[in-house]
Amino acid sequence: MSIRNSAKAIIIKDSKILLTKNIDQEGHFYLFPGGGQDHGEVLSDTVKRECLEEIGENVKVKDLLHIREYIGKNHEHAHFDSHVHQIEYYFVCHISTEQNISSVPSNPDSHQVGIEWVPIQDLMDFRIYPKGIRKYIQEYKDKKRNTVYLGDIN
Repeated sequence: MSIRNSAKAIIIKDSKILLTKNIDQEGHFYLFPGGGQDHGEVLSDTVKRECLEEIGENVKVKDLLHIREYIGKNHEHAHFDSHVHQIEYYFVCHISTEQNISSVPSNPDSHQVGIEWVPIQDLMDFRIYPKGIRKYIQEYKDKKRNTVYLGDIN
């Protein structure tokens, strides 16, 4: 099996983070905008393309904030993605326009039902994947510390 690269956006404004809102049999869940890197594509271009597809906005890609490995067999969804090994790169991004987001995603994911600004202080109250990254985002927002390599966190 090959290892898949994925690039994700961390977009923070006014103490809120922009996430895609999705639905499954358990209800709503949230993901960071982003997705798989195409062959020959640099990661920053992956983030830009995926943000256009999922949030309908151009983004400016800034610093790499986190790297997370996802080894499917070690997680709660192992029954359907135990074969997955993915390296996720989380980049700080900014919306290119200063307007409120009102664009329509051009190619949302199959479970995606919208986008939502979630208060960072309330991240633990939301079903966000990966769950383990919530505390790192809160620490980053509070300027406590920044752990770059997160390993295979839930």
